[in-house]
Amino acid sequence: MKLVSYLKEGHDQLAFLANDALYDCDLVHPDLPSSMNLFLQYWDDLYPIAQKVNAAILNGRIGIEKSIPLAAVHLLAPIPFPASCRDGYAFRQHVAAARRNRGVPMIPEFDQYPIFYFTNHHSIQGPGAIECMPDHFNKLDFELEAAIVICKQGRNIPAEKADHYIGGLMIMNDMSARVLQMEEMLLNLGPAKGKDFATVIGPCLVTLDELEQFEIPAKANHIGKSWNLHMKCYVNGIQVSEGNIGDMDWTFAEIIERCSYGVNLYPGDVIGSGTVGTGCFLELNGTGKLNNPDYIEQWLQPGDVVEMEIEGLGKLSNNIVKEESNFSILSKKKIID
Repeated sequence: MKLVSYLKEGHDQLAFLANDALYDCDLVHPDLPSSMNLFLQYWDDLYPIAQKVNAAILNGRIGIEKSIPLAAVHLLAPIPFPASCRDGYAFRQHVAAARRNRGVPMIPEFDQYPIFYFTNHHSIQGPGAIECMPDHFNKLDFELEAAIVICKQGRNIPAEKADHYIGGLMIMNDMSARVLQMEEMLLNLGPAKGKDFATVIGPCLVTLDELEQFEIPAKANHIGKSWNLHMKCYVNGIQVSEGNIGDMDWTFAEIIERCSYGVNLYPGDVIGSGTVGTGCFLELNGTGKLNNPDYIEQWLQPGDVVEMEIEGLGKLSNNIVKEESNFSILSKKKIID
């Protein structure tokens, strides 16, 4: 099933998505909650009920008269208030290309263990405007990814059992301000200010039962579910990126295992896959310049429209907006004599 959160009378409302129409969960069944956060907190009890309701919607037993047109609402992030947000580093192709473009060899540790970083879960948003400060436009970038949400609490979760903790998949755009990111990482910390202004997920959460037809084996010597789902990104209607969730080297199950080591994971924790190969301008520009010294770099500009599409997960659309401010933290750097 596909679940969305939208703005209703000033609060987030959980709804089923079917045939471009929304069905408020709490209106179609008295035992279902009005918010995604509550749904995730009681996932094991509510998920079977939701499956039956979703089937009733799809076969017409719950009529269209109980629905709202998708185009008539303001969609929020499917998980509008995540408990936390981590982002992984699962695609070897992206890591290898980015390092090659910088003239450094592939780091062998990539193949030994999955890694992740924490980003700002209060900056999670859904479709619509992404507001950026002037410094963000110093090499502003998209990152084409997928993400999962944790649906039950767990600690020290082995990869062999970790798929049972996944509530579903979403598209993720891990926005990046590259100049800010690269400056702070010179000091071996971060990413922080280069990432914390916006992370986009949506447009819906697609539960794993709906994706069974796309399941494929994990790569050799890896554990967990994988899916043959094509990924694309368009900027102003022009395709700039293409990949596949099935290209992940580290599975979400393996990333969950590492995330949960000695730590409790909670319902509502969001975990991203990391960038797919070709999935950002940083990589694309580096490859372009490597092949052609006259290559002209491309970065996101005010007014640009970024559309990400993953097979089975929908299309996530955002427009880039420049905030009316001249404040710059880059200008605050101390001058070294």
